[in-house]
Amino acid sequence: LLKLRFNTHVSSEAQAQFYVTGVLGATQAEIEHHLEMGRKLLAAGQLAEALSHYHSAVEGDSKNYLTFYKRAAVFLAMGKSKSALPDLTKAIQLKPDFLAARLQRGNILLKQGSTQEAREDFEAVLQRSSDNEEAQNQLMKANELEELQEEAQAAYHQGDYSTTITVLERVIEISPWDPESRELRAECYIRMGDPQKAIQDLTPTTRLRNDNRAAFLKLSKLHYSLGNHHESLNNIRECLKLDQDDKECFSHYKQVKKLSKQLDSAEELIQEEAIEKYESVMQTEPNVPYYTNLAKERICFCLVKIKSATEAIDVCSEAHQRDPRNANVLRDRAEAYILNQDYEKAVEDYQEAREFDGDSNDIKEGLERAQRLLKQSRKRDYYKILGVSRNANKQEITKAYRKLAQQWHPDNFQSEAEKKEAEKKFIDIASAKEVLTDPEMRQKFDAGEDPLDPENQQGGGGGQQGWPFHFNPFESGGSFHFKFQYN
Repeated sequence: LLKLRFNTHVSSEAQAQFYVTGVLGATQAEIEHHLEMGRKLLAAGQLAEALSHYHSAVEGDSKNYLTFYKRAAVFLAMGKSKSALPDLTKAIQLKPDFLAARLQRGNILLKQGSTQEAREDFEAVLQRSSDNEEAQNQLMKANELEELQEEAQAAYHQGDYSTTITVLERVIEISPWDPESRELRAECYIRMGDPQKAIQDLTPTTRLRNDNRAAFLKLSKLHYSLGNHHESLNNIRECLKLDQDDKECFSHYKQVKKLSKQLDSAEELIQEEAIEKYESVMQTEPNVPYYTNLAKERICFCLVKIKSATEAIDVCSEAHQRDPRNANVLRDRAEAYILNQDYEKAVEDYQEAREFDGDSNDIKEGLERAQRLLKQSRKRDYYKILGVSRNANKQEITKAYRKLAQQWHPDNFQSEAEKKEAEKKFIDIASAKEVLTDPEMRQKFDAGEDPLDPENQQGGGGGQQGWPFHFNPFESGGSFHFKFQYN
């Protein structure tokens, strides 16, 4: 109870006014002011401010049906139909013959899919106003909706998901705020193998129900199955916000979080460590093809980067078999074939990759390089001449050169035919050594250009092709001998 001490110097009228303000929170004048301000702000589209004034008006006078009705109108303008319903119900309780409130409540209930309750409101309006056209039309819709709902359920239970979806399109058109219809259609899409459309239907149901943990869990699992692990994690976290002790949500959360962490950390690591992480991903989730395919694709990429050609070709081929239209896998396998000096297969893979991703500059440039290397290999391949891999270091190149130079030195041969063959081999070996031990020339060669080919040099030909020192010491006659330094 509010205890007041009345000052003897305060008039009895002022005391009474203070009493009314203290107990009810607002005078009649203040209530009228709030209603007027609410009306003006609502007309101006300032909904939040209007709602604040209507809250004050309702607190000041909880017996005025119009105040509740006007606040409901603001809630509806804000798209908060669930908040509007209690105010409409209160207005109807205060004034049972208030037809506008009944009609508005019936419309909301119809959109929510509550056909029986909506029908009762429309019939109540028609009892008092039989010629109300809106009530007549809405009552017809309520009857139609009830029939459609029964038809959709029957088709679903018969396993006719296509028909169910068709019927539910009209159901959702009449009752867009009904979560059950969307959930049923989502289930049909899942059974028909279209998870993306199921996600589109389930997403609004998380807002249409106050505690829709089941929808968040299902959305998380659908995103997970499609490989959207970040979106999956976001949805399962929403479930746990509603109830942190939900066992199903927490169990799935642990799985998604573990996998998502492995994938994210793998992208940040150097290639050798990343391969281990991607292998862990396949162990964590072996049953969802997307993650296995992604892991294989990334391992293929990493193996190419560390120049492990043979293993890369094997893994890339497996990844290609799993996902034949993946342009990234074809691009990476092409690069592995280049490392393996199999240029024809590299060109084939790049050409196929271009069919699936014609806009990629990487694929376009890769194809051009592979074609140059193929053309080059049909002339002279310095790597093959020395018998070294494309990723051989300078020490390996020099060692191979020394061995071959000693083997093919012309002084080791007696007959004129053998000497000529040895001279040709020796020139090629020396040329290969010069190109592959010079970083600038090797880079040009790796890009598909032979730096010793007169066609690629300014001024054209004219010199001795292939001999790096611009003369052939073996041309001075058969009696010429020199001592070769194997440096």
